[in-house]
Amino acid sequence: MALLALEPDRSSAAPLMRKRTLREDVEMDITPMIDITFLLLIFFLVCSTPDQQSAIELPSARHGKGVGERDSIIITLSDEGVDSAPVYLADGKVESERLPEDLDQQKEMIRLAVEEGRREEGKEDVLIKADRNVASREVSRVIKAVSAVEGTKIHLAVLESD
Repeated sequence: MALLALEPDRSSAAPLMRKRTLREDVEMDITPMIDITFLLLIFFLVCSTPDQQSAIELPSARHGKGVGERDSIIITLSDEGVDSAPVYLADGKVESERLPEDLDQQKEMIRLAVEEGRREEGKEDVLIKADRNVASREVSRVIKAVSAVEGTKIHLAVLESD
């Protein structure tokens, strides 16, 4: 008994293709909704007018007050130095008012300038101005020199660079 294997005739049959199942995309694109929300926000910000009656007045500061430059001794520190910040005994960076590089001489000249300003002009406030890139150790060095004179009030200011 011979077994015959019957092969199907493939020449007449169409290729079998699987039926694709269509899946619906369940995620919703919210990009247009975000766009509309921002457009509405911009519209209301541009078209609204602030209520002048509900404006608040901020209280003045309890502690501290502004220091007048005319009533104070001014010491300026620059960020142009290599090892230490150049110190000037004026408002600005005039070469004639620049103190020497020796730190002991600087300390003594600062102390003498503060004593002279207190004695001759009656100025009790010392305003120390420093560029924003000056190291804090340089500012504290000048503060120590100024604080050697008793009765001075030390105020700090930061010079913004252009």
